[in-house]
Amino acid sequence: MKREHVALARVGAIATALAGLMIACETPKPEPPPDPQAELVAKGRRLFFNETFNGNGRTCGTCHPADNNLTLDPAFIARLPKTDPLFVAEFNPDLAKNFENSRLMREFALIMENLDGFDDLDNRFVMRGIPHTIGLKVSIDNPAGPRTGWSGDGAPGDGTLRSFATGAVIQHFTKRLDRVPGVDFRLPTANELEALEAFQASLGRQRELKLPLPLKATITKRGQEIFLDNRLGKCNLCHSNAGSNANFGQGNAGNLSFNTGVEDLPDLRQKLTKEKVPRDDGFRFPGDGTFNTPSLVEAADTGPFFHNNAVDTIEGAVAFYNGASFNNSPAGKVLIGLDPNRVGIRLEATQVEAIAAFLRVINALDNIDNAIGSLEKAGAPRSPDDQRAFNFTRAIADTGDAIRVLSAVGLHAGAIALLDEVRRLARKAKESSYGRAERIRDAIAGLRKARAELVDAS
Repeated sequence: MKREHVALARVGAIATALAGLMIACETPKPEPPPDPQAELVAKGRRLFFNETFNGNGRTCGTCHPADNNLTLDPAFIARLPKTDPLFVAEFNPDLAKNFENSRLMREFALIMENLDGFDDLDNRFVMRGIPHTIGLKVSIDNPAGPRTGWSGDGAPGDGTLRSFATGAVIQHFTKRLDRVPGVDFRLPTANELEALEAFQASLGRQRELKLPLPLKATITKRGQEIFLDNRLGKCNLCHSNAGSNANFGQGNAGNLSFNTGVEDLPDLRQKLTKEKVPRDDGFRFPGDGTFNTPSLVEAADTGPFFHNNAVDTIEGAVAFYNGASFNNSPAGKVLIGLDPNRVGIRLEATQVEAIAAFLRVINALDNIDNAIGSLEKAGAPRSPDDQRAFNFTRAIADTGDAIRVLSAVGLHAGAIALLDEVRRLARKAKESSYGRAERIRDAIAGLRKARAELVDAS
C-alpha cells in the first residue's frame, strides 16, 4: 500500500507539472487595442484639471470643479482656501484691478468677462455666473454656429467648443492685464484644443430626453403636463424635451438666443451692492440683448440661475416667467403672439411648484444615469488611477446632487434612502481597493432601484 501511495503521488506531481507546462505554453490573450477616442478624452481631462498654460495658476477646473457640477456657487467658493487660484486677484498685484471683483465673486459667484474686448477695462466688462460644462454635446448646436457661454459667443474665432478654451486662457489665466501670449500665458496647441473639446463633449448626457416620461409622483406628472402644454406653461417651445433646443412646431431649431428681460429684473443683488456692474448686452458686439438657451435637464442642481445668477432656486427661476420682466420682454411678446388668446405665461403658485418638481426629478434621473456610467468606468479593469479617481468623484457628486434636489422639497423619500447608501458604498470603493468590485456592483444596483422609485421602467 505504501508503494501504491508513493506511485500515486508521483503521478499526481507529474500531472500537475504537465498542466503547468501546458498553461505556460498557451498563447496569451492579446490586450484589447487602445481606444483613440478614450485616450483623447483622458488627455483632455488631465489638461482640464491640471494644465495652467504657464499662466497665473488657474486651470479650467478652477472655475469648473469636478465635485461641484463643473460650476461655481457662493457656498462652494466659501469653502476654498484663501490661496486658491480662483482668488489670484487678491494676491497678485498685477491683477488687483480690472481682473475680478472679489466681493461679487465671493458673494454671488460672479466672474468678470471682457467679451467685447480688452481696450477699455474700466468700463467694458460684464459680471456673469459660471456656465456648467455638462451635456454640451446636445446643447450648443445652432444652424448659424455653436452657442457657447451665456451669450452664445463665449468662444473667439470660429465660436466652437474647441475654441472656448482659447478664450478662457486669454481671459482668466493671464499673469498680467497686458495679456501677451508667450509672456502672460501660452495658448493651447491644436492637439490640446482637440483633447479639451473631446473631454468636455464627453461630460453628462449624450442624447436628448424624449418626453413625456412615465413619472410616478403625482406632482411631477402634473408638472410635466404643464411644461409640455404650449398654451399653459409654454416651456417646451424653447426647451424642447427640457433641453436647450427650440421647437416651434417646425422641428428642431437648435439653440436659439432670446432677450427674456433678465437684465430688467428689479433689485438685482449685485447692483444693490453699489458695485460697478455695467448692463450686460448679450450676444455679439455691440450686443443685441439676447442670451442663448440653457438646458433644463441639468438645471436644478447647477444654480444660481440665469447669466447673472439673479435667482437662487429652480422654483424662483420658473416663477420668473410669470413676471412683468419676462412678459414685457421681446421673447415674452413672441410667446404672446403665438398664443391663440394672446396671453403670456400665467401660472399659479401650485403650478410653478409642479413644474419645478418635474425639473428636479428629471435632474435627479440624469444624476443617477451619470453616476451609473461613472461607476462602470471606475470599475473598468486597468483604469488609470487618476481616471478612476475622477469617475468616483463624479459618481459621488452626482449621487449627492440627486439627494439634494429631491430632499430640498420632500420628493421621493424612498429614493433618497437608497441614494444615501449608494453614496456610502461609492465612497468606500474610492477609499479602498478591498471589496471595490462588489461595492461598485451594489452601488449600481442601488442607483437602478432609486431610479425605479422615480419613473416606471420603459
